[in-house]
Amino acid sequence: MTPTKRAAGSLRKRSATPGKRSAHPKPFQWRPPRWLGIVLLCLVVLFFALIRIRLLKIPLERDEGEYAYAGQLILQGIPPYKLVYNMKLPGTYAAYALFLLVFGQSTTGVHIGLMLMNAATTVMMFVLAKRLFGQLAGVAAAASYALLSAGAAIMGLQAHATHFVVFAVVAGLILLHWAAAAGRPYVLFLSGVMFGLAFLMKQPGLFFSLFAGIYLLYEQWHEKQPWRKQLIRAGILGVGVVLPLALTCLIILSAGVFDKFRFWVFNYAYAYANIVSLSDGIQSLEDNLTHIIGPAFGVWSLAGIGLSAFAWDQTIRKHMVFVLGLLLFSFAAVCPGLYFRPHYFILMLPAVSLLVGVWVSSATRLLSKGQFTAKLAAIPALLLLAAFGNTIFWQSPFYFNMDPLTACRWLYPKSIFPEAVTIADYIRTNSPSSASVAVLGSEPEIYFYANRHSATGYIYNFALLERQQFARDMQEEMFKEIEASRPDFLLIDHLLWLNVYSIGMDERLAWINRYVRDHNYRIIGDLSEAGTRTALRWGDPLEYKDDALWYVLRRK
Repeated sequence: MTPTKRAAGSLRKRSATPGKRSAHPKPFQWRPPRWLGIVLLCLVVLFFALIRIRLLKIPLERDEGEYAYAGQLILQGIPPYKLVYNMKLPGTYAAYALFLLVFGQSTTGVHIGLMLMNAATTVMMFVLAKRLFGQLAGVAAAASYALLSAGAAIMGLQAHATHFVVFAVVAGLILLHWAAAAGRPYVLFLSGVMFGLAFLMKQPGLFFSLFAGIYLLYEQWHEKQPWRKQLIRAGILGVGVVLPLALTCLIILSAGVFDKFRFWVFNYAYAYANIVSLSDGIQSLEDNLTHIIGPAFGVWSLAGIGLSAFAWDQTIRKHMVFVLGLLLFSFAAVCPGLYFRPHYFILMLPAVSLLVGVWVSSATRLLSKGQFTAKLAAIPALLLLAAFGNTIFWQSPFYFNMDPLTACRWLYPKSIFPEAVTIADYIRTNSPSSASVAVLGSEPEIYFYANRHSATGYIYNFALLERQQFARDMQEEMFKEIEASRPDFLLIDHLLWLNVYSIGMDERLAWINRYVRDHNYRIIGDLSEAGTRTALRWGDPLEYKDDALWYVLRRK
């Protein structure tokens, strides 16, 4: 063959190649640069941090008040369960003590700590989802968690124990998945420690420890590892889980409050978990779930659709047990006691956010295989943006317009959380630091604001009025503690103690009246309804008002 013919043949081959490519275009595959995911993550964290910063001074609600008061006592060297009785484990108390130590003993200090912890959890959600499903899923999951965990309906701006549980759980999940892949014993141990800390923050954290153990055993069985190795690795995880509780028990034992700890965390907690009937629990679930999902319906819907991705996306099916198992155990963590309070659902947000990430990444990958790939592949991200925009729009008055006091009244219209600040300020400025206070109600935030010790460990009175076996003994114990302490101030929730649906009403009212009379207490303040607001007045003394909500009394 002559050189001319060879050149002509080569030219024909080269000219044919472009024509072939145009007839069968290569599927579009958008692979965003690594820096883009980091930038989007930073923007998400910054956006929700600014929302939280604007509302840092929102008054504490009663759970926050309990944790803050217990944390304040820890900083004074007073252990939990000495002046604070509650069924919760002390992990959140210790975390609050850290917040108060670093950021100051104030509402702002508590909420700065929550803001930073939430930002850290958002970043960890990005790491977890990216490790499982890629960078696009990481951004979607992190953004979903940041949005949902700041929801007003879920009480996301209040530093509930569930936020602390989730922080430890997500850290434990990252370590667990790393340990399952790399087989490093120390990583597995650290994962167990994080799940143990989740339990220490609140008892429902135990469900995530169970999930970790079952998932680890499943992974080892799937990889057909020797049973001896399986037991050793499960034992390492278990030691890590138990360690935080074991150390806590030793500390509490050395502090001399172990009997109180054991009664409240185990005995009373069991009684409390059996108060609500199954039918009432189901009704509560229906009511609260509708209320929670409503403002973020689009995001929750995408998570629901994400469940189907495991059926049509083979590339992610290997992680199906991890995600679906996490979702199942997360819901189980919401169920103990069948109370289904809104902030309990924070425990489900990591699993829900992962499913959003699954849907976005899988749907983008599926649509990128079509003919009009560049446009179709953007649809999942655009739908997610639309769901985000709708959620933020419905909550925009809360996020951007309300001041902290208005936001508190909007969130808790029947509470006295704003008035508790004023009452506590009066007590603090009109009494020595050694003064003691007894709140015959359930507003422990007053102790924290006033920085005064409680005359009784019963900082909540709900437990005394419940239909459970320890109620009468608790009433008698609280009365004895108050009589022994002779507090300088006595605060009485009038409506709570007139609750006709609880037991022992006559005995309680008789004791209160007798104690006030015999120890020379006088009314110096009362709180009444005034239209849609409450009116707080001061005087020395004031006359009894039958329609007052709260009374503030002082011992002569």
